[in-house]
Amino acid sequence: MSLTTVAALQLGSSPEGKEATLAGILAYENEIIASGARLVVMPEAVLGGYPKGETFGTQLGYRLPEGREAFARYFANAIDVPGQETEALAGLSQRTNASLVVGVIERDGSTLYCSALFFDPQQGLVAKHRKLMPTGTERLIWGQGDGSTLPAVETAAGRIGCAICWENHMPLLRTAMYAKNIDIWCAPTVDERDIWQASMRHIAHEGRCFVISACQVQPSPASLGISIPGWEPDRPLIQGGSVIIGPLGDVLAGPLRGQEGLLTTQVDTKELVRARYDFDVVGHYSRPDVFSLSVDERPKKTVNFL
Repeated sequence: MSLTTVAALQLGSSPEGKEATLAGILAYENEIIASGARLVVMPEAVLGGYPKGETFGTQLGYRLPEGREAFARYFANAIDVPGQETEALAGLSQRTNASLVVGVIERDGSTLYCSALFFDPQQGLVAKHRKLMPTGTERLIWGQGDGSTLPAVETAAGRIGCAICWENHMPLLRTAMYAKNIDIWCAPTVDERDIWQASMRHIAHEGRCFVISACQVQPSPASLGISIPGWEPDRPLIQGGSVIIGPLGDVLAGPLRGQEGLLTTQVDTKELVRARYDFDVVGHYSRPDVFSLSVDERPKKTVNFL
């Protein structure tokens, strides 16, 4: 059946930590069931947190002890994959009969990754994508993913792939994912700006695919008891903006701003053939005689024991 309901779950990381955040996600179980959604996308770093405004005590050339303590707290709030949190999310996927794409902070050894986890109602955790290029000072706290975590996953709603936040601005990554014949492009983010909405519409129109972008929503720094230099104390830290876009760039639902909520709409993957009639960026509208792209999907390890 090509007509299905899909959703973006807009919520924020709890200042009380990952246990409270997970409880907040699980609290949407009945609403997801009632919506009939077969795919639910959640924001970037929702489980583990996006520490907007945190400096981790770093200046160019040196790091302060209090920054190391801040990082240790952040590290403790990250999750293991697999682990008890992924088991709980797999249970939610099974009970709601919905595939899930969830933004997390993943612990691997002593390194953190900004990752998106894919859950299937029958199989549980089936894949993950690690952010290839952390943006700006995100590189202080997150490692880089490699080409081994660029999955395309079959779901009841269609074939899905994922790019996290500003990865969506990487044209070669987009080309690689388009070549995987993605029906639904998942974009977990914390970017609340109007230009992000333009980017989501562009990707839908360029890739001739449906796009689901789920953004965190966070209250003002003052309400959280924190101070960020240059930030208006009462201005929301992240105001949301979750949105669902059709394959010709038309907005189907949202953007949802300033509140938590489950944003839903119906999508029909049969529309993709019609949308690609005049533009298939890796098919009839490509020029392989002029341009080509090689993608290395082998996992990269510093040490290999043979």
